Amino acid sequence: MLSALSIAPMLDWTDRHCRYFHRLITQRALLYTEMVTTGALLYGDVARHLDYSSHEHPVALQLGGSEPVDLARCAKLALEWGYDEINLNCGCPSPRVQRGAFGACLMAEPSRVRDSVAAMVEAVSGTIPVTVKHRIGVDHEDSYGFVRDFVGTVSQGGCETFIVHARSAWLDGLSPKENRDIPPLRPEFILQLRRDFPALAFVLNGGIKTEQQIREWLPQVSGVMVGRAAYQDPWSLSTWDREFLGSADSAAPEREIVEEQMGAYIAAWKVKGLHPQAITRHMLNLWKGQPGGRRWRQVLSDSSLLSTLSVPELFATARRARLSAEGDEAMESNQPSQLGQPLMASACI
Repeated sequence: MLSALSIAPMLDWTDRHCRYFHRLITQRALLYTEMVTTGALLYGDVARHLDYSSHEHPVALQLGGSEPVDLARCAKLALEWGYDEINLNCGCPSPRVQRGAFGACLMAEPSRVRDSVAAMVEAVSGTIPVTVKHRIGVDHEDSYGFVRDFVGTVSQGGCETFIVHARSAWLDGLSPKENRDIPPLRPEFILQLRRDFPALAFVLNGGIKTEQQIREWLPQVSGVMVGRAAYQDPWSLSTWDREFLGSADSAAPEREIVEEQMGAYIAAWKVKGLHPQAITRHMLNLWKGQPGGRRWRQVLSDSSLLSTLSVPELFATARRARLSAEGDEAMESNQPSQLGQPLMASACI
């Protein structure tokens, strides 16, 4: 396995700019792309979908598709572009993905998944791992025996690592958002899979939100994958290298330095014609929970400021707003309580 901790592939979220930001906070976690369909690569702009910064390693490409020949061709592209892992999506429950006959509905066709994995392994000559991300069941097929048989069949194609979202996918009646929360978590299935397939690696995904949960699960599974919690509270990643990934002697990152590095990164992309909001949207929670963090976020999400200020001016404005609010909060904490009297809001800038 490339890393015991990873950040889940998330559509519209884990693009190259999000991954660059996350890599500044954790050096050792495995990062995943958004799901890229085989059609997008075979008939679209390959560079737009596959280009990334060398700083992102280790980074895995997640593919969406169901035709072994197409997946093999895309696996070769992943190898050519230098990705460290190829992951096949067998867990996405969205209607659009279902219409394409891939994602979670592939769990009903384990032989096809096995053949797809085998084709990809052969295409890359086994030089990089081919993994599968899947649910524990689909609709009414949610017994342990169902996922056990799926893993047993797919492993015959050469997959040695399974990333298991420990919920079933209810394709009939639930939206993708509801599928992230409503089907019950059954992490005990993953523990049983480890016992039944001791030669394989199983990564737990689903419902992992805190450092304490990571600490509890890592000794029991091969790895842990964190999704929305990592995106919504990115600074939670700052402890991963030191606490879990064998980097105890390295210094923890500092928010101010990460902010400065992202400013330089955004400025470089603005020169290329990219609007800053395409990047700032991923880092709005950098100061989450910190004094002045809300004011900082307001500046970086202000469309007028994003369009009119230079990048250095934008970040200087955000910093002044944060420090001003931080000072206001410190003063308020030293004042006697004035219950019933509204507090006067200080200027944002």
